[in-house]
Amino acid sequence: MVVGGVHPPVHSPAVAAFRALHASGCFILPNPWDVGSAWALYRLGFPALATSSAGVGFSRGLPDDMRAMPCAAMLTHIAEIVGATPLPVNADFQAGYADEPEQVAANVVRCVATGAAGLSIEDATGDPSQPLYTRELAVARIRAARAAIDETGSGVVLTARCEAWLVGDPTPARTAIDRLVAFVAAGADCVYAPGVRDPALIATLVRAVAPCPLNLLMSTPIAGLEFARIAELGVRRVSVGSALARVAWGGFLQAARGLAEAGDFAGLGAAASFAELDQMFRDR
Repeated sequence: MVVGGVHPPVHSPAVAAFRALHASGCFILPNPWDVGSAWALYRLGFPALATSSAGVGFSRGLPDDMRAMPCAAMLTHIAEIVGATPLPVNADFQAGYADEPEQVAANVVRCVATGAAGLSIEDATGDPSQPLYTRELAVARIRAARAAIDETGSGVVLTARCEAWLVGDPTPARTAIDRLVAFVAAGADCVYAPGVRDPALIATLVRAVAPCPLNLLMSTPIAGLEFARIAELGVRRVSVGSALARVAWGGFLQAARGLAEAGDFAGLGAAASFAELDQMFRDR
């Protein structure tokens, strides 16, 4: 964590480790939503973590919307996850909490100051009438984020996201390929088009942006997209977004509904043991 606006050292151990993970092979980047879930994932042996805007939002009774959780609050959360374990952390920085490139750049500098080893910027506007920024503006925003990171000297990994599938773009594959290639040219270190599911199309995306690493979102089990197959397709990084948070919510809601609707205690049987959890956190 960084105090007083001082940037992390150039290519800190966390940044260096995170960059090395993208150099070859494929790794899973799970998404905790609080300190406890971050520590648990660290104990399970994952090499890096990523924040989840939806995960933390739901934990605070908020929707996954930049307007619901302002930039300052998200930066505090990112710093909290960074400080929870020794692992590198990628920050889900949504659309950079700004429209114009200059303000995106300023906010990226603030995000780098949390100690995050990476951060992602997406091209979704949050406006249903124009769900994606224009191509020109989207590319300019990534270029500004790249310049801001370079100015800090931190080496933080920049991931650029195209949200075409998630916002219902009429030609998501064409839009995503065009934008991801442009994002690479603008300085992205990793690219990401959440929502793609077809193995052939995933392989096409990998080839289109090569040698830049491609991140794949796996938020639900999909037949034919097991981890080994994903690695064979050339994907370098697999994240799960809000899925782990929603798994936790799913167990909670099932057990709570049983209590509320029928006085049924059966749902409590799936609980992790008190002893396991208590010991895990005593070891911090």
